[in-house]
Amino acid sequence: MAVDVLYETKAKATGGRDGAAETLSGSFKVQLSTPKELGGAGGAGNNPEELFAAGYAACFIGALKFVGGQEKIAIPADTSIVSTVGIGPRSEGGFGLEVALDVSLPGLDKSEAEALVAKAHEVCPYSNATRGNIDVKLTVA
Repeated sequence: MAVDVLYETKAKATGGRDGAAETLSGSFKVQLSTPKELGGAGGAGNNPEELFAAGYAACFIGALKFVGGQEKIAIPADTSIVSTVGIGPRSEGGFGLEVALDVSLPGLDKSEAEALVAKAHEVCPYSNATRGNIDVKLTVA
């Protein structure tokens, strides 16, 4: 599957889950901390699952706007997504992720909102990257 890359970014991580990560452009820097549930100390830093959850939610709103533009449906300015990312051992070995996206499209009819979410799930780069690898549950508030 070829991708016509229009934009790319680079980030560097050091120290693993208890280290730091930053974009090479210098626009973003974060301290990392392993959650207690995964055997870490917890702490003030973020973890990769939090970053993935935030990125997926933001990207999915972008996909909703793209689909809305194609369908001539205005996506409400107060659209929001709560993205839940879970991590744990897989029955096949190793570790896996699961995702739940709870989408709020205030003012839109529920069936119209559900149709938009389904179409956005087909075009969102995060959805395309995870399809067949991670269970993604979509709900519309």
